[in-house]
Amino acid sequence: MPLPLYKTKVAFSVTNCICHDQRVMKMAGVLSNLGCDIIIIGRRSGYCCKNDSVPFRTKRFGMIFRSGFLFYMSFNIRLLIFLFFHKYDFLVSNDLDTLLPNFLVSKLKRIPLVYDSHEYFTGVPEIQNRPFVKWVWKSIEKLVFPRLKYVMTVSDSIAIQYEKDYGLKPLTVRNCSVITELIVPFSRDELKIDPYHLLLIMQGTGINVDRGGEELIDAIAITDNVSLLVIGSGDKFQSLIDKTIKTGLSDRIRFISKLPWQELMRYTRSSDVGLSLDKNSNVNYNFSLPNKLFDYMSAGIPVISSDLPEISKILAEYKCGIVISEVTKDEISNAIKKLRDNHGLLSELKQNSVIASESINWETESLKVVELYRSILDQI
Repeated sequence: MPLPLYKTKVAFSVTNCICHDQRVMKMAGVLSNLGCDIIIIGRRSGYCCKNDSVPFRTKRFGMIFRSGFLFYMSFNIRLLIFLFFHKYDFLVSNDLDTLLPNFLVSKLKRIPLVYDSHEYFTGVPEIQNRPFVKWVWKSIEKLVFPRLKYVMTVSDSIAIQYEKDYGLKPLTVRNCSVITELIVPFSRDELKIDPYHLLLIMQGTGINVDRGGEELIDAIAITDNVSLLVIGSGDKFQSLIDKTIKTGLSDRIRFISKLPWQELMRYTRSSDVGLSLDKNSNVNYNFSLPNKLFDYMSAGIPVISSDLPEISKILAEYKCGIVISEVTKDEISNAIKKLRDNHGLLSELKQNSVIASESINWETESLKVVELYRSILDQI
């Protein structure tokens, strides 16, 4: 029986680049499939925005300030004005840095608001040593969060923490990947990578402090017959390039700037092993369940991961990876060698990853989102 279609206008808000935010794209896709008219509001951030392949209407603010307090203040003011003077039936705020204007407009216009928290925002490492900045974001969260009705987040650990903080437990919607078996991988000839090397990949648009990038490069330096792709962006991206050049590893480590997801998955499906090396240095990383984990599983490759509870739980359940006890060059190197030298184990873990992706995928996970959104749409 087909789902009823809703002629409803929905506005999504996000501060990062619309082109590369797969969670927003997937969430918007769910509502679009329900017949809703979607607009995604964000920033004009780079070359990708000029060649827009986003399948929804967008509004991108050109920002004078690119980061910091003045960026967030000016973005939130512009978002508040835009939402107030345009008519939408309900709003979706993505992360704490868009929540306040969405909340104010939802109250003024008496329309529903869904808050989708992609991380435990006040626990990110970038603000832990900036007490005033952390106080501002925490104050906004304390003001708004207890007054919300519809909240989603990306892991059970974050949901439980929010329940402890505010007495409201969000719906956990993991950022699973869509099924990717039809995406054609690159050949080793196309990649110009030694066909006898174990090919590793570390992806992410937030390759920042404490993500294990430095230790990974040191591990490659002491591990023969392996090559590495690092694809994405982040605060540490350029310094990792510089470190690779300095250590003479440019023939085995290749850096590629962030890509559209379909293109990224061609590289991921070409690889043998995916890496997720976030350190347990802050609450946000400890609770994380990153996109890349699901991308690796969808690509049918095993994962080498740091010992974080949400990731370790999945790898243990599906037996599709190796968990290292600490993020050091020796621990990373030993795990890589274990897969490089044991083709039977590598093959087994790859098959387990394929099996895992058959049950952990967006097609299944999104059913929870459909149920939530339909409950809201039925009341409008």
